Amino acid sequence: MSTWKELRNDLNINPEEESIIQLEKELIKTMVSIREEQGLSQAGLAAKCNVKQPVIARMEKAVHSPQIDSILKVLVPLGYKLQIVPLEGVQYK
Repeated sequence: MSTWKELRNDLNINPEEESIIQLEKELIKTMVSIREEQGLSQAGLAAKCNVKQPVIARMEKAVHSPQIDSILKVLVPLGYKLQIVPLEGVQYK
């Protein structure tokens, strides 16, 4: 079994790409938490968002990077929106 560092090196993932992956994971975890807090199954959320349940499953499993419109299709019916905020500890050039 490889460590994350070894895997990252094998895949040539640089620190900036890793940061993006982490942000995406945090977003997906938050979306799952919101779904669960609202007592919705994946099928229930899919019905609320007018998408099929496998779409929700793929998004939650991070099979691929969801597009902004897909994220919004889920967030808006849950009563949430995306907001752009500065990253902490990032030096701007």
